[in-house]
Amino acid sequence: MTTTTGINPYAQLNGSSTTATANETAAADRFLKLLVTQMQNQDPLNPMDNAQITSQMAQINTVSGIEKLNTTVAGLNGQFVQLQALAGASLVGHDVTLAGNRLSIQEGVGAGGVELSGTAESVKVEILSPGGQVVDTIDMGTQAAGRHGFTWDASKLTDTEGYRFRVTAKTGTVAVASAPLMRDRVQAVSADGSTLVLQTQYSGSVAYSDVKAFN
Repeated sequence: MTTTTGINPYAQLNGSSTTATANETAAADRFLKLLVTQMQNQDPLNPMDNAQITSQMAQINTVSGIEKLNTTVAGLNGQFVQLQALAGASLVGHDVTLAGNRLSIQEGVGAGGVELSGTAESVKVEILSPGGQVVDTIDMGTQAAGRHGFTWDASKLTDTEGYRFRVTAKTGTVAVASAPLMRDRVQAVSADGSTLVLQTQYSGSVAYSDVKAFN
């Protein structure tokens, strides 16, 4: 014999929706009670007009609408992070350009880059050994503001690890602000709250927003 308990078997599945509805109902109930109390205690010689009542009724709809909008935005943000993670997963095993001065050497060619804040009449790149000594200098000449890459012949090196570079940019005798850019390899992708994080071979954890370019 089957006994009907009156409990909705789907109540748990709709828990968040039911809670949200209950909160909205409670807020509306409190607002209406305050409005009725206000009307009951109003000055008979100066009663509330229809415009005031309509305005106050609109307020509860506005609050309810904002709550629904916040819930919707929060849901969309969560979906956006998931989509970012899926897109970021395709970067695993590929190189990206980040801020840094490590010289990337592959198949006998060293590569790096620089980001200039303004036009520079003279841009020079010094290649540094693992011990910090200057082993070569690349003259990039005049460069406009923005990002620029360079390559260096590393075919004679037997050990390619630990090489770095240093950039000097000038217009006349005035230094132009510059930032070195390096290549790094993505090894894994993770989500930290609302931020997508890339685990790289040399730079460690890097926010997706810090990636300058995809190689």
